[in-house]
Formats: sequence, structure tokens, C-alpha cells
Amino acid sequence: MPSRSDPRGGAYSNAVQVAAVLQGRAERVLPATVSVVRHYAMLLETQIKANASGRPGPNVITGDYRRSWTHEVFVTGDSVTGVVGTNKPQARRLEFGYIGPDSLGRIFAQPPFPHVGPAVETIRPLFTAALGQVADGGPG
Repeated sequence: MPSRSDPRGGAYSNAVQVAAVLQGRAERVLPATVSVVRHYAMLLETQIKANASGRPGPNVITGDYRRSWTHEVFVTGDSVTGVVGTNKPQARRLEFGYIGPDSLGRIFAQPPFPHVGPAVETIRPLFTAALGQVADGGPG
């Protein structure tokens, strides 16, 4: 037992070791997160394209709409963002349907052909589990 004159008052700490472990883990989290986001953005894009390949999603006529889906991953500081999308104007109408006139006065009664929402619901639990593994210090 340390004496009362011991400046540490008998308290011993492994703070240096704990700090080193936390620093090492922090250095692995961002690259692992980027890897997970990149992988699941690609999987989401692939699932959307698969869902947009016929019923219950939209039918394929030329394949142009399906090919228009892309994904990108952005890293800003310690933030990672994955974006999956298309630049095709028909995407919203195909996903949600449309009833009414367009800007040219044509009347539409187009039913929805969901392909994005179902893809998100398929990929979401896998993505969440993979991010959980990163947070727990597991593989990324």
C-alpha cells in the first residue's frame, strides 16, 4: 500500500494505455466506415436496378432508365455520405405513380411501380449491421 506521502495518493491509472487503444481505434473507424458506405451504396444501386427490371417495378423498354442509376461516396472531415440516384425525370413518377395533367396538358393515370423503397428496405438492415460492426471495432 502506498504511503500517504505518495503524490498519486495510491491511485494508479492505465490512462496512457487506454488512450493509445482509443486512438488506434479512431484511426481505423473512418477508413472502415468509408469502405462500408461504398459497399452498401453499390449494393443499393444494384438492388434498385434489379427492382427496375420488370414487375412489380417498372418494365424495361430501352434500359436507359436502369443504366442511369449511379452511386457516389463523399468524405468530408469525419463525415461519410453515400448518394445513390438518377438524373432521369421519370424516376419519381415510376416510384410513386402520377395522376393528372403534365406541363403539356397530357392526362396521366400512371400507377406506382416501387423499386427504390423496396431496395432501401432490403439493404437497410444489412448496412446498419455492418456499421454496427465498425462501431464495435469489428471488420469494416
